[in-house]
Amino acid sequence: HFCRVTLTSLTASTKSYTFQVDEEDDSDHVLALSVVCLTDGAKDECNVVEVVGRNHENQEIAVPVANLKLSCQPLLSLDNFKLQPPVTFRLAAGSGPVHLAGWHQISKGSEGISFEEDDEDMSEEEEIAPIVPAKKERRKQ
Repeated sequence: HFCRVTLTSLTASTKSYTFQVDEEDDSDHVLALSVVCLTDGAKDECNVVEVVGRNHENQEIAVPVANLKLSCQPLLSLDNFKLQPPVTFRLAAGSGPVHLAGWHQISKGSEGISFEEDDEDMSEEEEIAPIVPAKKERRKQ
């Protein structure tokens, strides 16, 4: 079972958001981050979004996942970047607003977790057409 979720918008006043699940729930939960984008009211400044989690030694680690700027990259597709809740998103630089959206998948026991629409066998190699340079058209003088 999975559903599309609008996680939050990070702003100068709301710099972080934590996605959590009920600790008593024995299901497997995965959060897949699909899009990070600037929204109305964003300034032309660098807006850095970090994912904050814990490593195997329970130490906090922060990893930048997006650096958005209105004039050059207002949107970033993360292709369902999979995260294990709880996970915190933090606006490390900039004032936003930065909108986060993705998918929350819940599976019971040994069900496979997949965000792909088709389960093609990736072991088969596909023949890729060679890249051919474009032909230049000469201007008439």
